[in-house]
Order: sequence, then structure tokens, then C-alpha cells
Amino acid sequence: MGPPRIDRVQFEHHRNAIGIGESTPRISWRFAGENVVDWTQQSYEIEVVRAGASSPELYSVQSNDSVLVPWPSSPLSSGQSASVRVRATGRSPHHKEPTKWSDVATVETGILDRNGWTCSLISSPQEIDISLPRQPVLFRKLFELNQSTIYKARLYATAQGVYEASINGQRVGDHVLAPGWTSYKHHLTYQTFDVTDLLRSGKNVISAQVSEGWFCGRLGFLGGLRNIWGDRMGLVATLVVEAMDGTRTVINTDKGWKCSTGSIITSEIYDGEVCDLSKEPVGWHGIDFDDESWDSAKVAGLPGAELRAPDGPPVRVTETIGAKSAITTPKGKIVVDFGQNIVGWVRIRIPGGEKGQEVTLQFAEELEDGEVATRPLRNCKARDTIVLSGRENDYVWEPKFTFHGFRYVQVDGLYSRVEDLELGSLTGVIAHTDMEQTGWFECSNPLLNQLHQNVRWGMRGNFFSIPMDCPQRDERLGWTGDIHVFSPTAHYLYDTSGMLRGWLRDLAAEQIKDHGSAPPFFCPDVPVDDVRYPTAIWGDVLVGLPWSLFTSFSDKDILSQQLESMEKWLGEGIPRDQTTGLWDEDSYQFGDWLDPLAPSDDPGNSVTDTQLVANAYLVHITSLMHKISLALGLQERAAYYEKSWAQVRASFQSRYISRVGRVVGDTQTALALCIHFQLFETSQQERVAASRLKHLILRSSRFKIATGFAGTPVMGHALSRVGESQLFYRMLYHRKAPSWLYQVTMGATTVWERWDSKLPDGSINPGEMTSFNHYALGSVADWMHRNIAGLAPVDPGWKTFVVAPVPGGDLTSASGKFLSPYGLISVSLTVKVPPNSKAEIELPGQSKEEDSPQTVTSGTHHFVVNYQAPKWPPLPIYPQFYPHDDDEP
Repeated sequence: MGPPRIDRVQFEHHRNAIGIGESTPRISWRFAGENVVDWTQQSYEIEVVRAGASSPELYSVQSNDSVLVPWPSSPLSSGQSASVRVRATGRSPHHKEPTKWSDVATVETGILDRNGWTCSLISSPQEIDISLPRQPVLFRKLFELNQSTIYKARLYATAQGVYEASINGQRVGDHVLAPGWTSYKHHLTYQTFDVTDLLRSGKNVISAQVSEGWFCGRLGFLGGLRNIWGDRMGLVATLVVEAMDGTRTVINTDKGWKCSTGSIITSEIYDGEVCDLSKEPVGWHGIDFDDESWDSAKVAGLPGAELRAPDGPPVRVTETIGAKSAITTPKGKIVVDFGQNIVGWVRIRIPGGEKGQEVTLQFAEELEDGEVATRPLRNCKARDTIVLSGRENDYVWEPKFTFHGFRYVQVDGLYSRVEDLELGSLTGVIAHTDMEQTGWFECSNPLLNQLHQNVRWGMRGNFFSIPMDCPQRDERLGWTGDIHVFSPTAHYLYDTSGMLRGWLRDLAAEQIKDHGSAPPFFCPDVPVDDVRYPTAIWGDVLVGLPWSLFTSFSDKDILSQQLESMEKWLGEGIPRDQTTGLWDEDSYQFGDWLDPLAPSDDPGNSVTDTQLVANAYLVHITSLMHKISLALGLQERAAYYEKSWAQVRASFQSRYISRVGRVVGDTQTALALCIHFQLFETSQQERVAASRLKHLILRSSRFKIATGFAGTPVMGHALSRVGESQLFYRMLYHRKAPSWLYQVTMGATTVWERWDSKLPDGSINPGEMTSFNHYALGSVADWMHRNIAGLAPVDPGWKTFVVAPVPGGDLTSASGKFLSPYGLISVSLTVKVPPNSKAEIELPGQSKEEDSPQTVTSGTHHFVVNYQAPKWPPLPIYPQFYPHDDDEP
């Protein structure tokens, strides 16, 4: 049998490696060939052909590394490209034949030095009221190219605001709301576009439209603030054109640009877009448009922030869906249902209409009393308005610079009867950060499959340039606690490495440069008030997220990049009791946020002691710092954190755990945290705690979940650790609130913020915080991946992974697939291991104490085991004293 095939070569974490910010990009390659048996790489060859070079460079390396290997050549300069291909040779005597050379992969740097930016920041000279929404600005510039043959052309662009560019009337790229949302004070990302095919010899025109976006638009709850990072929108762009003869022409944003306004009156993140089609300067993208009456652009220096190439992919349109149905509400409104809670906008075909006629699209996630439910949106209009120009032909319209979280759209001003509406005239446009999907899950239970789908949809909707907390109301902020608890799930479902590395870079800058040692609650930092508290879980993301990224993607550079941030948090950021080393008793904590017993108007008033929650996480992240130090080879720091971990763990035990193993607080969350983070001094104490947790689940909650943001991600793992996986299956299958399947049976298509965002009678929870698309409680999918599908990494980056399914419930089948850095892993009736990696197989019913895992290398493997899942835990005694809510499947 021949060697495997190299089916992808990648640079750093970029799917598209044009305009990257690394001059010596590390190289990775995946293997294909599921039937290649026992193949492990022994060496590799990399061929590098630099642009303009007369001959290739060839490098041979004796190594089994195939993920993030060092760049073998000299550094690339700004704008320089290289073509790379790879082949590898196996270790076994049976695999001495090298693989075929991979397909050629191209890498090209962006502008690596600030001095490379020879352009200016241009803006409109018009005076504006900065307390109001901005009207987007149109920019354009005519220029000539004398080259008869254009060899290469790149547009480097960014904005204070969000922008869309065109050349000769053709849109440049497919990015949405570029340059995305970053901590604009510290980092402003720029985009690199290949525009070679858009240019011509002779006259050309480059144009762009810039809207306020996140830069100076209203952000934050409680009314929000405008002008957080500046009060003027602007464009920064450099077009570099190279001819076949080597001559270069550079077109910069400068005083030669013209500007005006167009049909978009306002376009806001929260409130939507208002467009008057009669005000569109027809043909303004074109060469022949007369811009004599337009203003000359105002010129300023470059933004003060660092201009950086992006670490991750941009926001793009990734899918469109059709409307499913339309109804007339009790108030006579026409409402369209897309059948799925999505994030993006609506593309609508409007038949003609009178000049000045207004068509309004009101977006909402849910219906209440038959009408679109706008109360959960709080101070957010979530509404698009189109003012028609009176032309006879149909319009096809969609907004440019806003997005909505919605399932339902109320259409006003277009039809008087629902029968007149054609469903095909509305299309749901779905946008999010364009991450590569890497994880799949399916089982024989359709409700669990729907739950998993809801988790995926929730992640898609909330990974919109940053990891947001909700996509629909006046918030949409990068809350740190949410991504901390959800990150293991996220890393399985999608390749989050580049996106979250960039977000962590921003978070560290805001923590260290703006706050000293403690991070803000969300990043980018929106100052909704003047108070910033150091808090556990939310602040602990500084340690937890880099570690989970490392375990998933094996990138030590992420740990090195964040090391100062992590050490400042543990060393200075956490206010501590000087005697115990635990959190100061007076520190504010979010605790087990939104536990189901917390009042609807007081989500932080959980039943679990917030200090216990904070200190359990403190012990945990201290142990992670020990592991991180070891991974980086920092032996002295590792010894220091090991000692610190022992101290705070002993303090925790003294304060919260009795000699026999009872835990102060005596709640599901308190017990699960202590079990999962291994906070007990003895195994006997852990057994007592496990027994108590089982008692609470059986007798007090009757299999319902009783945890919030802190306890939910660890509950299943804690029960599995103490041999109670079947008990967690019983909780997972429960169908009454609070439970995961309650949401599914109530028609949810994403994960909710509250366990009961919708009440059993169909009304919406009266709490102020009621989102129907919030991914944090979807962290249960991590347990589903690790226990139902049975997949989890052992070594960082899945070099070695475990296959250990734990059947339960009514399941007759389950499968999982994961596109690892080495290739596709597949588990169902067979186990498929990609080349250059290996799996540890733990069969159902196998005792971990008595039987070592069976290790297998690449290939397809079959296993047969006689196994019957234990019966589900019985109902409590005296069921006549309880309402009938057992939900037996």
C-alpha cells in the first residue's frame, strides 16, 4: 500500500494566506488516506519558490512534525510572495516511498512595517452632529494606468468604521463589515485584496463607502455610548500595481479623493439601516460619473493604533435560506418566519412602488401573543427601512452595514394582505466569521441531534468578528466569561485558532495598557459604566482560553503571546486574602450566573456561594499555569505555580470542604466544581461528594439541571469522573425546565440565554436579560463530543487522541468526525485514524484502572464489544409526593 496524500498545506492559522502579518510563517499539512495503515512521518521536504527567483529552494528535515513547523527560508519582505509544496516520508520499512508532492500553496505578506503605509486617513470635511447617527460617506478617485500588461495588483485597506470598496464598478472582495471589530485604540486590522483582474490599462476608478460600524456608532446597554474610539469615519487605502516590466504605480488615499453621501441615510449596528433609494448617485462607482460637485476629502495622519494584518478569517456571507411561512398577526401585521434563528439580514425583492413609499422590516427572535416580540431587544430597534424612488422595475435590496439576530420579520408598508406576499421574495442572508467547520456529531436520538444543531447555530451567530454574547439586542459584546466556558466546544466545531488568537491579543492590550492587570468584562472594552471589577471565570479567560487553544491546536506561540497577560492576572489582578491566597472576601463576583433559581430580575443572585465558585476556578487556573509553564519549558515558573496551586488548594479545602467530604453550599454547582477540578484531599472525600451530588440530582431537582454559567460546563464531566455518566444522560434527556431538551421541545433552534427564556405557556421570561441566541449553556456539547461520540485530544493538537464512547440513554448509534491538524478522524462503527497520529481506544465497559487503553496508529479499525448500558437511575421513593415530571423516554 502506498503512502498517504498531503491534501492541504497551510500557513500559520490562515485559510487564505494573502496579506498575512508573519514574515516567517509556520507551515502545516494534513494527510488524506484513511486506509493507509500504520504510517508515521519520519522526515519531510519543503520546496520554496520565491517570487522572482530563478530556482527553487529545497529543505529536508528529519522530523515527524507536520503541524506549525518552522519557516525554512529567509524572512519574506512586505508584499513578497512564495509558492510552497511539501512531501513527507514514512518511518516504517514498509513506507520508505515518499508521498507525492502536495499541490502548490501560495503565501504572501501584507504591509509589515508602518513605514510601508504611504497613504493618509481621509474623511468627509462636512461638519456633523456627533451625538447623532452618521450618514455613510462615499469616496472615489479617478486614476490612470499606463502599463500595457498588469502583472499584480493589491489593495490594502482599512477604515475607522466599516467599509466596502469597488474598482471600476466591481466590488472588491466578499468581506462583510470590514475591517471587523477590534480594540481600535490598540489594533486596527487591514485587509489585502487581489484586484489584478479588476484593473485595466488607461482610466480606472476606485471607490469605497464607509459607515460608522462599531468605531463611532452606539454600543452598549443602558442606552449605550457613541464615539468610543473616535468621532469621525475615515478610509485608509493603498493600491499597489506592478507591471510586467517591474514598474510600480501606487494610488493612495490623499487629498485627490472626492467624497459625498448616497442613498443610505443611517446604518447602525443596533438600530438597522435606513435607505432612501431616490438619493442614490446613479453610477457613482463608474469611470464616467461626474463628481465635480463632490467635496475634496479631508486628509489626516494615519490612525494611532497598530495597523495589523488579521489573525483570523473575516466575516462573510456563508449561507442563504428561504422563508418558510408567513402569517397575519392578531393586530393585522404580516410576519414572515424563516424557521431558524439566524444572524445576518434579509434580501428582499420589492415590486415597484410609489416614490416616498416606506417599506419597513422589523426583526425579532420570537413571537409573543402572536406578535413579533421586541421587548427582549431592549433599546435596539433592529429595523431596516427602505424609502422607494418610484421606479417601475422591481428592487432587490439588502443592507450593507448592519446585521440582525432573528427568526421572524414583520414586513410593513408593502402588502395589505399576507396572500399577496410571495415567500420567494425574501431570502435570509447568514453571515459570521468564516471559520472552517471541523467537527460533526450525530446520534440515534433526534432531540439530541437538534440540541447539537442548536449549539452550532448559536456559535455561528455569535462568532461575528468577535465572540459575542448575543446578536440581537443592545449588547452584542465580547463577554469574556461566555467564551471561557464555551471554548472547548467551539474548538471542536470550528477552527477558532486565528480568530481567538486575535481577540486574545486585543484583550491583553486592554488588560495591560488600559487597566494594569485585570481585564475588562468584555473585549473590545465598551465603557458602559466607570467601574471594572476583577472577577473569576470572566477574568480567568486570560488563562483558560489560551490553554484550551493550545490543547486543540498545539500552538505554543499562543501561550507565549499571552504569557505576560496570564502572569499579570494571577500575580496582580486578583485581589487576594493575604493569609489564604484565595480571593478577597469582599470582591465582587458574577458567580454561577443565571442559575435557574436566580430571580428573573437578579441573574447573579445564585444559590451557590459566589466566593466558592471564584476560588474553585482560582485553584483550577493556577494548576493550568503550572501546565503552561511546563509546555513553554519554564521550569522555575512551573515549580512556583505548582507550589502556589498546592497552597490555594489547601486553603480551599480548609474553607469549603469538611473532613468527611461535604462541601459548603451543598449545591449541584459547588459539588460539580470540586469534583471536576479535583479539589478534594482524599478519594474518600470525593466519593462522599459524588454521593451527595447524586442525591441532590435524584431527590431535590429530580434530574433537572440546577446550574448556571459556572456549573453547567463541568456538570457532565464531574459525573463522568465519578462513574455516573448514566445519571448525566438522565439529566440530558429531561424535557421540562430547566433542561436542555426543554428548549428543544419548545421549538428552540439556537441555545437560549436563560434555561426558561420562553415559559411553558409560550410567554417570554419577564427578565431584562432574555436572549434566544446565547451560546454559553451550549457548552454541554463538549460532553456529548467526549462521551457520546467518545472523541477528545490526549496530546496537544490531537497528535494522540482518545476514542472512549460511553453509550447511554436510548441510544442505538452515535458518530463523530473531527478534522484534526493531521487529517480527518472518524468514529462510528469503525475508528478511522489519520496518518502521523494515533488513537487510544477505551471500549465501553472497560475498566480504566484495570485495562490500559489499546493504542492504534493510522488506518481503519474495527472493534466489537458486548456491552449493555446500565439502567437509568430510578425515580426517588415516594413519587406520590412529587409532580409527575420524570419524562421517561
